[in-house]
Amino acid sequence: MALSRPATAGDGDDRLHMARAIGLAERGRYTTDPNPRVGCVLVRDGQVVGEGWHRRAGEPHAEPLALAQAGERARDATVYVTLEPCSHHGRTPPCAEALIAAGVARVVCAMVDPNPRVAGRGVERLRQAGISVDVGCLESEARALNPGFVKRYEQGRPYVRCKLAASLDGRTALATGESKWITSEAARRDVQRWRAGSSAIVTGLGTVLGDDPSLNVRLTAAELSGMAADDPVRQPCRVVVDSHWRTPPTARLLGLPGRTLIVGIGPRDTAAAALEAAGAELIRLPEQAGRVDLAALMAELARREVNEVLLEAGSTLSGAAVRAGLVDEILLYQAPCLMGQAAKGLFDLPGIDTMLDRVGLEILEVRSIGRDLRIRARPDL
Repeated sequence: MALSRPATAGDGDDRLHMARAIGLAERGRYTTDPNPRVGCVLVRDGQVVGEGWHRRAGEPHAEPLALAQAGERARDATVYVTLEPCSHHGRTPPCAEALIAAGVARVVCAMVDPNPRVAGRGVERLRQAGISVDVGCLESEARALNPGFVKRYEQGRPYVRCKLAASLDGRTALATGESKWITSEAARRDVQRWRAGSSAIVTGLGTVLGDDPSLNVRLTAAELSGMAADDPVRQPCRVVVDSHWRTPPTARLLGLPGRTLIVGIGPRDTAAAALEAAGAELIRLPEQAGRVDLAALMAELARREVNEVLLEAGSTLSGAAVRAGLVDEILLYQAPCLMGQAAKGLFDLPGIDTMLDRVGLEILEVRSIGRDLRIRARPDL
């Protein structure tokens, strides 16, 4: 059974209402994890009669919220939803059954759910009930709402953004290690928003030893769009790549709210026990060339329902992740200053001896953030 149909010139209204549903889904950017961000709009006789967006795991999905707002006007309405309605009992009842019970006439969903528990079953159930279903309206925009959720189910790993701050000549710290602050306050606040939208923040031992970072979200709910002022701010899981458990038990990130995972390859010893006593969860992973196998790390994070990773590390770990093909996006904040050739670079990428060896990038976006530039790019590997 075909799940989609080609877009036609008559789809203008569909695209308009789906764009609204995508805008609603965006409101859950900082709250839905590990669930996907989903928005829903109900339209009857050309008028919007109900809207909803999924806010938090365990709370109602977008479709029942829109149905509740529409009430009896949901009968014979067209439903625009950014992700295929679920067809299974999870933390909430199946949305496909709620739409059937409400008597809607048509469902337009932007994309099929990659979760194998759904994966076309919601569409099939709706069609079995006599409801017209179209799939694919603004699909690329809908997939961009949930890059990590999609990648986790399609490829078994999270979506990884590698965040870096550098001078105009590509330097991240002075030779002494001093790096505070290369970029402006505006850029650092922008980083906080990317942290808030991530499931986990990954760093390396070198960053912990050199900077003693917090790796937490320091913006309030009122400062994050789509959240009420009294909403709790979700803290991403903090992950330290530390092959032999050398993270100090007094490290700042161990004393903050939220979970901290330390991943290594060494046997559990007194140092490991001290870290566990300080509140860390330790995970032993396979090794590659004497270090943590980063692909195994990403597979483990996916198993733990981590959708989006923000990699905030030095040149060694950042370079290793790029070489392993694990970086989906580079998030570079570039400050208008020069730090000189003795300062530290962005990526440790040995083996680039000719121009043919270089790592190409596709620029996705360049934006001014305060006095700095924010460059988003995709490695072409």
